[in-house]
Amino acid sequence: MTGTETLSAWRRMVGRFLRPPRGPAEFSADALRVLAGIGVVVAAVFFGPTDAGVLAFVLPGLLLPRLLGVRAGFDLVYSAVLLVAGWSNVLDLYTSVAWWDVVVHLTCTAVIAVMLYLLLAELGIVPHPAEARSTGARSAPATAVVLTAALGLAVSALWEMVEWFGHAFISSEIFVEYDDTIGDMAIGGLGAVMAGAVLQRVRLLRRAEDGGG
Repeated sequence: MTGTETLSAWRRMVGRFLRPPRGPAEFSADALRVLAGIGVVVAAVFFGPTDAGVLAFVLPGLLLPRLLGVRAGFDLVYSAVLLVAGWSNVLDLYTSVAWWDVVVHLTCTAVIAVMLYLLLAELGIVPHPAEARSTGARSAPATAVVLTAALGLAVSALWEMVEWFGHAFISSEIFVEYDDTIGDMAIGGLGAVMAGAVLQRVRLLRRAEDGGG
C-alpha cells in the first residue's frame, strides 16, 4: 500500500468514526462506549486506580468498530465482550468463578483477533474478506483462519505479558501461574481459529451505501 492509499484508508476510517449512528443497534453500541468511559470514573472512585487503569485500557479498543464501520450486531457483541472482560478483573470473577477465565479468554480473543484482521485488511496488509469471498479463491478460507489464529495467539501472549507485568510491578494480587498462562493462550488461540472461520463466511462490515465504505 502506497502512502496515498494509506492516507485514504485513514480518511475513510475518520469518516466512519464521525458518522452519526443509525438505528437502535448502533445507538446501543455507542451507549456501551459511553458507559465504558463512565465505568472508568466509577472504578476510580469506588475500587481504586489499578481497577480504573484496567478499564481505561479497554477504551481504545472500543473505538475500532466505529473506525472500521462494522455492522451493529458485531459492534454490540465486541463491545460487550470487552467490557465484560474488563469488569471481570475489577469484580475478581476470574478467581471467584472457576470456569469464567476460560469463557472470557475464548470470546475476547476471538472478537479482538477478528477486529485486528479487519484493521489490517483496511490498511491493505492482509486480504480483505469481502474481496476474498467475491473472488472465490480456494485458499481464502484457510488464509483467514490462519491469519486470525496468528493474531489471536499474539493477543493472548500480550494479554499474559500484561498480567505478568501487573503482578510483578503493580499488585501481587493479580493472579499469574504457568499452567493458567498456557491454558489461557491455548483457549485464546482456539477462539481465534473459530473466529477466523466466521470471518470468512459472515459479512461483518457495513455496506458502502450504509456508511461502511
